[in-house]
Amino acid sequence: MRTISLTDASTTDQPGSGRLRLAWRLRTLTGVDEDLLERVRYERSKYTALGGVVLGTSVIAAFSMWNFATEALGRVSVLALIPTVIWMLFVLNLDRWLITPQANARRRVGPLLLRLTIALFLGAVVAEPLVLRIFATAVEERIMDDRNRAVDQLRSDLVRCNPVPSRTAATTPAGCGRYILSFGSTPGGRSDELAVLRSDAGALQKRVDQDTKTLGALDAEVRDECRQLIRNASTGLLQRTSECLRLREKAKDYRSTHRTEESERRLAAMNGRISKIEGKLTTSRGTFLKARASRIEQRIDQERAKQKEIGVLERMRSLDGLASGNGVLFVGIWLVRGLFVLLDALPVLVKFLSGESAYERMLTIESNSAVTIHSQKARLAERRALADIEIAEDAIEQEVRRSRAESEAAHREHTAAMHIRVRQAVNSLEDELRRTSSV
Repeated sequence: MRTISLTDASTTDQPGSGRLRLAWRLRTLTGVDEDLLERVRYERSKYTALGGVVLGTSVIAAFSMWNFATEALGRVSVLALIPTVIWMLFVLNLDRWLITPQANARRRVGPLLLRLTIALFLGAVVAEPLVLRIFATAVEERIMDDRNRAVDQLRSDLVRCNPVPSRTAATTPAGCGRYILSFGSTPGGRSDELAVLRSDAGALQKRVDQDTKTLGALDAEVRDECRQLIRNASTGLLQRTSECLRLREKAKDYRSTHRTEESERRLAAMNGRISKIEGKLTTSRGTFLKARASRIEQRIDQERAKQKEIGVLERMRSLDGLASGNGVLFVGIWLVRGLFVLLDALPVLVKFLSGESAYERMLTIESNSAVTIHSQKARLAERRALADIEIAEDAIEQEVRRSRAESEAAHREHTAAMHIRVRQAVNSLEDELRRTSSV
């Protein structure tokens, strides 16, 4: 079958007018033979339309690749034209191969199924970037929401895993291996000292309170008892009772033995020290919180730096996430995908569902005829080759016979000559013997 290229200007069947020339170029996309199609001119419009379908699918594929390339690059660039043009030419040539009329097409179910399978897979590849473009707004909104949630979760994990240290040896929260931040100094040591000091001050405060309560009771007893005066019998003067004097001694002895004043001074000193440590700890905590906030912002900035442009895989994951959470959107996405798959497989479907045309029947007849003619020519060439071989064999055999006869004749002549020489030598010897005996 003779093929016609798009640039073959020397073809005699190439029409001259612009409209006919365009139709001719569209038909070349179907792989038909214009010479054979000339015999069934009424089918030209069918193959012209089929060529338009092939061109349309290649344009859709080019638009799909353009979207894919621009999304992969993150911007519109001239570089995206390179894969776009390559992909368009590849799909155009592949679709042309898929729908090129074949002789005995109805008898070859395997190639038909193979071509349909290739067309469906190609349609699925072409459809995905177009689906992403159609649902780009919803996909980008979901991606931004996911990124914001990831940043918020990172911030929460960083705050949870880096609390303000309340003691020197703080336990690390579970699942915080990659969220731990390093700091030059923390208020953990001051916190330990403050906790010990508060504990001691609390114990001392309890003791001072108990001593104060006991002394208060003793002082109350002393006041009550010392209000009572008795008259001295010898002097006639009023004086304190012996119980009052005893209680005063008891209170004085309690103060000296329990050292209440010293305990109160120690408690006041401890409270003053606690106040100073609390002030320093407050300052240290403020510094720590500022350092932690700065480190957290650095980590978040690093995370945001990774989230520069939205990649194709991220868009596909987001689209699947949208589809899984919304039944209506799921159906819509797959309807759009099915539409683009059907559009890309349309040339093959149109070609093989339209039935066998007159052109294809003629192509089958010409193909079978060409096969028959070639077979007859091959048989004729075989017979000629066999005849030449037989002639050569006969010539060789005759040459062998002639060589053999010549060899046998030469051998006989040589044998006869040898016999003659032997006879002559014998005769000469006999003569010589006779002469010798006569002497």
